[in-house]
Amino acid sequence: MLYTPLSTAAQTAYASLSSASRLEDVRSVAALPGSFSKKLIKGREYWYYQTPDLTGRQIQIFLGAASAELTALIERHRQGDVSATHLRQLARQAIAAGCPAIVASHAKVIERLAHAGFFKAGGVLVGTHVYMAYQNYLGVLWQSAAQMDLDFAHAGRNVSVAIPSDVTMDMGTEIEALQMGFVPVKSLTTYVKSDERDLQIDFVTCMHRGGDTPALIKALNAVMQPLKFMEFSMDAPMQLTLLAQRGPITVNAPPPEKYALHKLLVFGERPQAMRVKASKDLRQAASLIQYLAANDAEVLGETWCTLLAKGPDWRRRALEGLKELDARYPEVDTTALWAVA
Repeated sequence: MLYTPLSTAAQTAYASLSSASRLEDVRSVAALPGSFSKKLIKGREYWYYQTPDLTGRQIQIFLGAASAELTALIERHRQGDVSATHLRQLARQAIAAGCPAIVASHAKVIERLAHAGFFKAGGVLVGTHVYMAYQNYLGVLWQSAAQMDLDFAHAGRNVSVAIPSDVTMDMGTEIEALQMGFVPVKSLTTYVKSDERDLQIDFVTCMHRGGDTPALIKALNAVMQPLKFMEFSMDAPMQLTLLAQRGPITVNAPPPEKYALHKLLVFGERPQAMRVKASKDLRQAASLIQYLAANDAEVLGETWCTLLAKGPDWRRRALEGLKELDARYPEVDTTALWAVA
């Protein structure tokens, strides 16, 4: 088996945390990151809301004269701090129960972009961190789940993403604000650290009319690298709760079945120099397909049919990856896939 079940205690702890985190995400004023200040002007009290904008500069917004309604609003905001502490405690309890967590430095990056509006602007977390997060979501532990680069994606205009996308932000400014030493490479689609070469931030998107020429995503003010087949895992993302000692982070992510089959697609696209990453792709696909074949074979088969119907190039690459998976992981049941191939 490429996975083992998480304990009942761990699964219960994660379910409780995930539910609480989702409720926290829609609590309106309590989630605002700024603070309130009161000023006395000509004998009357007035309230202001102050918060940093996307450049880090403090801005102040006039709310109006002191009133019972404003007092209630400010009290709800104050209670938000209590809620954040409660969520952090729930996250640490889940981790103590055996739920896998992401590395602290990686969590800091994801959390910063989440708070800045990356996921509300249509962004999706992809790559190994999502594969790691599936463990808690599915209630399993992968045999192999090393954390690597941070991969963020945006569909651009090529895919219908079923989430609001009227939020804007400045990606470069947000990364600089982390003060972690990330600097952009020449293409501006990747950020690296000179003192931690194993960690980099990559921004990717779907292929467009310009082929693989880096594309500017205006909603994020970010340049992203187009990748072949990316739209398959970007379509209709789900919400997923990541665990960290800092607390939970809600992100947009591909559904597990799409992530798994996308890994089969990209396996054959890796050049010879990237065989290590290709092997990682195949192992992740094998782990997820083994789980889905045993627990959600119908969804796996339906998603596979959708993939094969996208055209001969898609079909050829998918079958190439499936044949290699069968050769390397004969213990994985791929009957649901070959039945409709």
